[in-house]
Amino acid sequence: MSTTDAEGVLEMAVLNVKPGQADLTAFAGARPLLEGMAGQRRTELRRCVEDDHQFLLLVEWDSVEAHKVGFRGRPAYASWRAQLHHFYAPFPVAQHDVSVPHA
Repeated sequence: MSTTDAEGVLEMAVLNVKPGQADLTAFAGARPLLEGMAGQRRTELRRCVEDDHQFLLLVEWDSVEAHKVGFRGRPAYASWRAQLHHFYAPFPVAQHDVSVPHA
């Protein structure tokens, strides 16, 4: 299966933030690191209605490689990690999805 399509791939990560640690200003400060990457198309952060310590990070990429190599393989990822990863418990797992035509 291809890791890209004309619509790109959607990275989804459920972010479980430690109680009392939901610092949206930290995300806002780190967001330009992500949005400045080649192959990154769109970013959205959503807060769960039922659990205000849970967020859904949605990032549209040109391909899985744009995320895994193009972002995670760059110095900007180290800054992203330093600014945000200490808020999460457990550490989030990202998955990549593509649209299903005609479904």
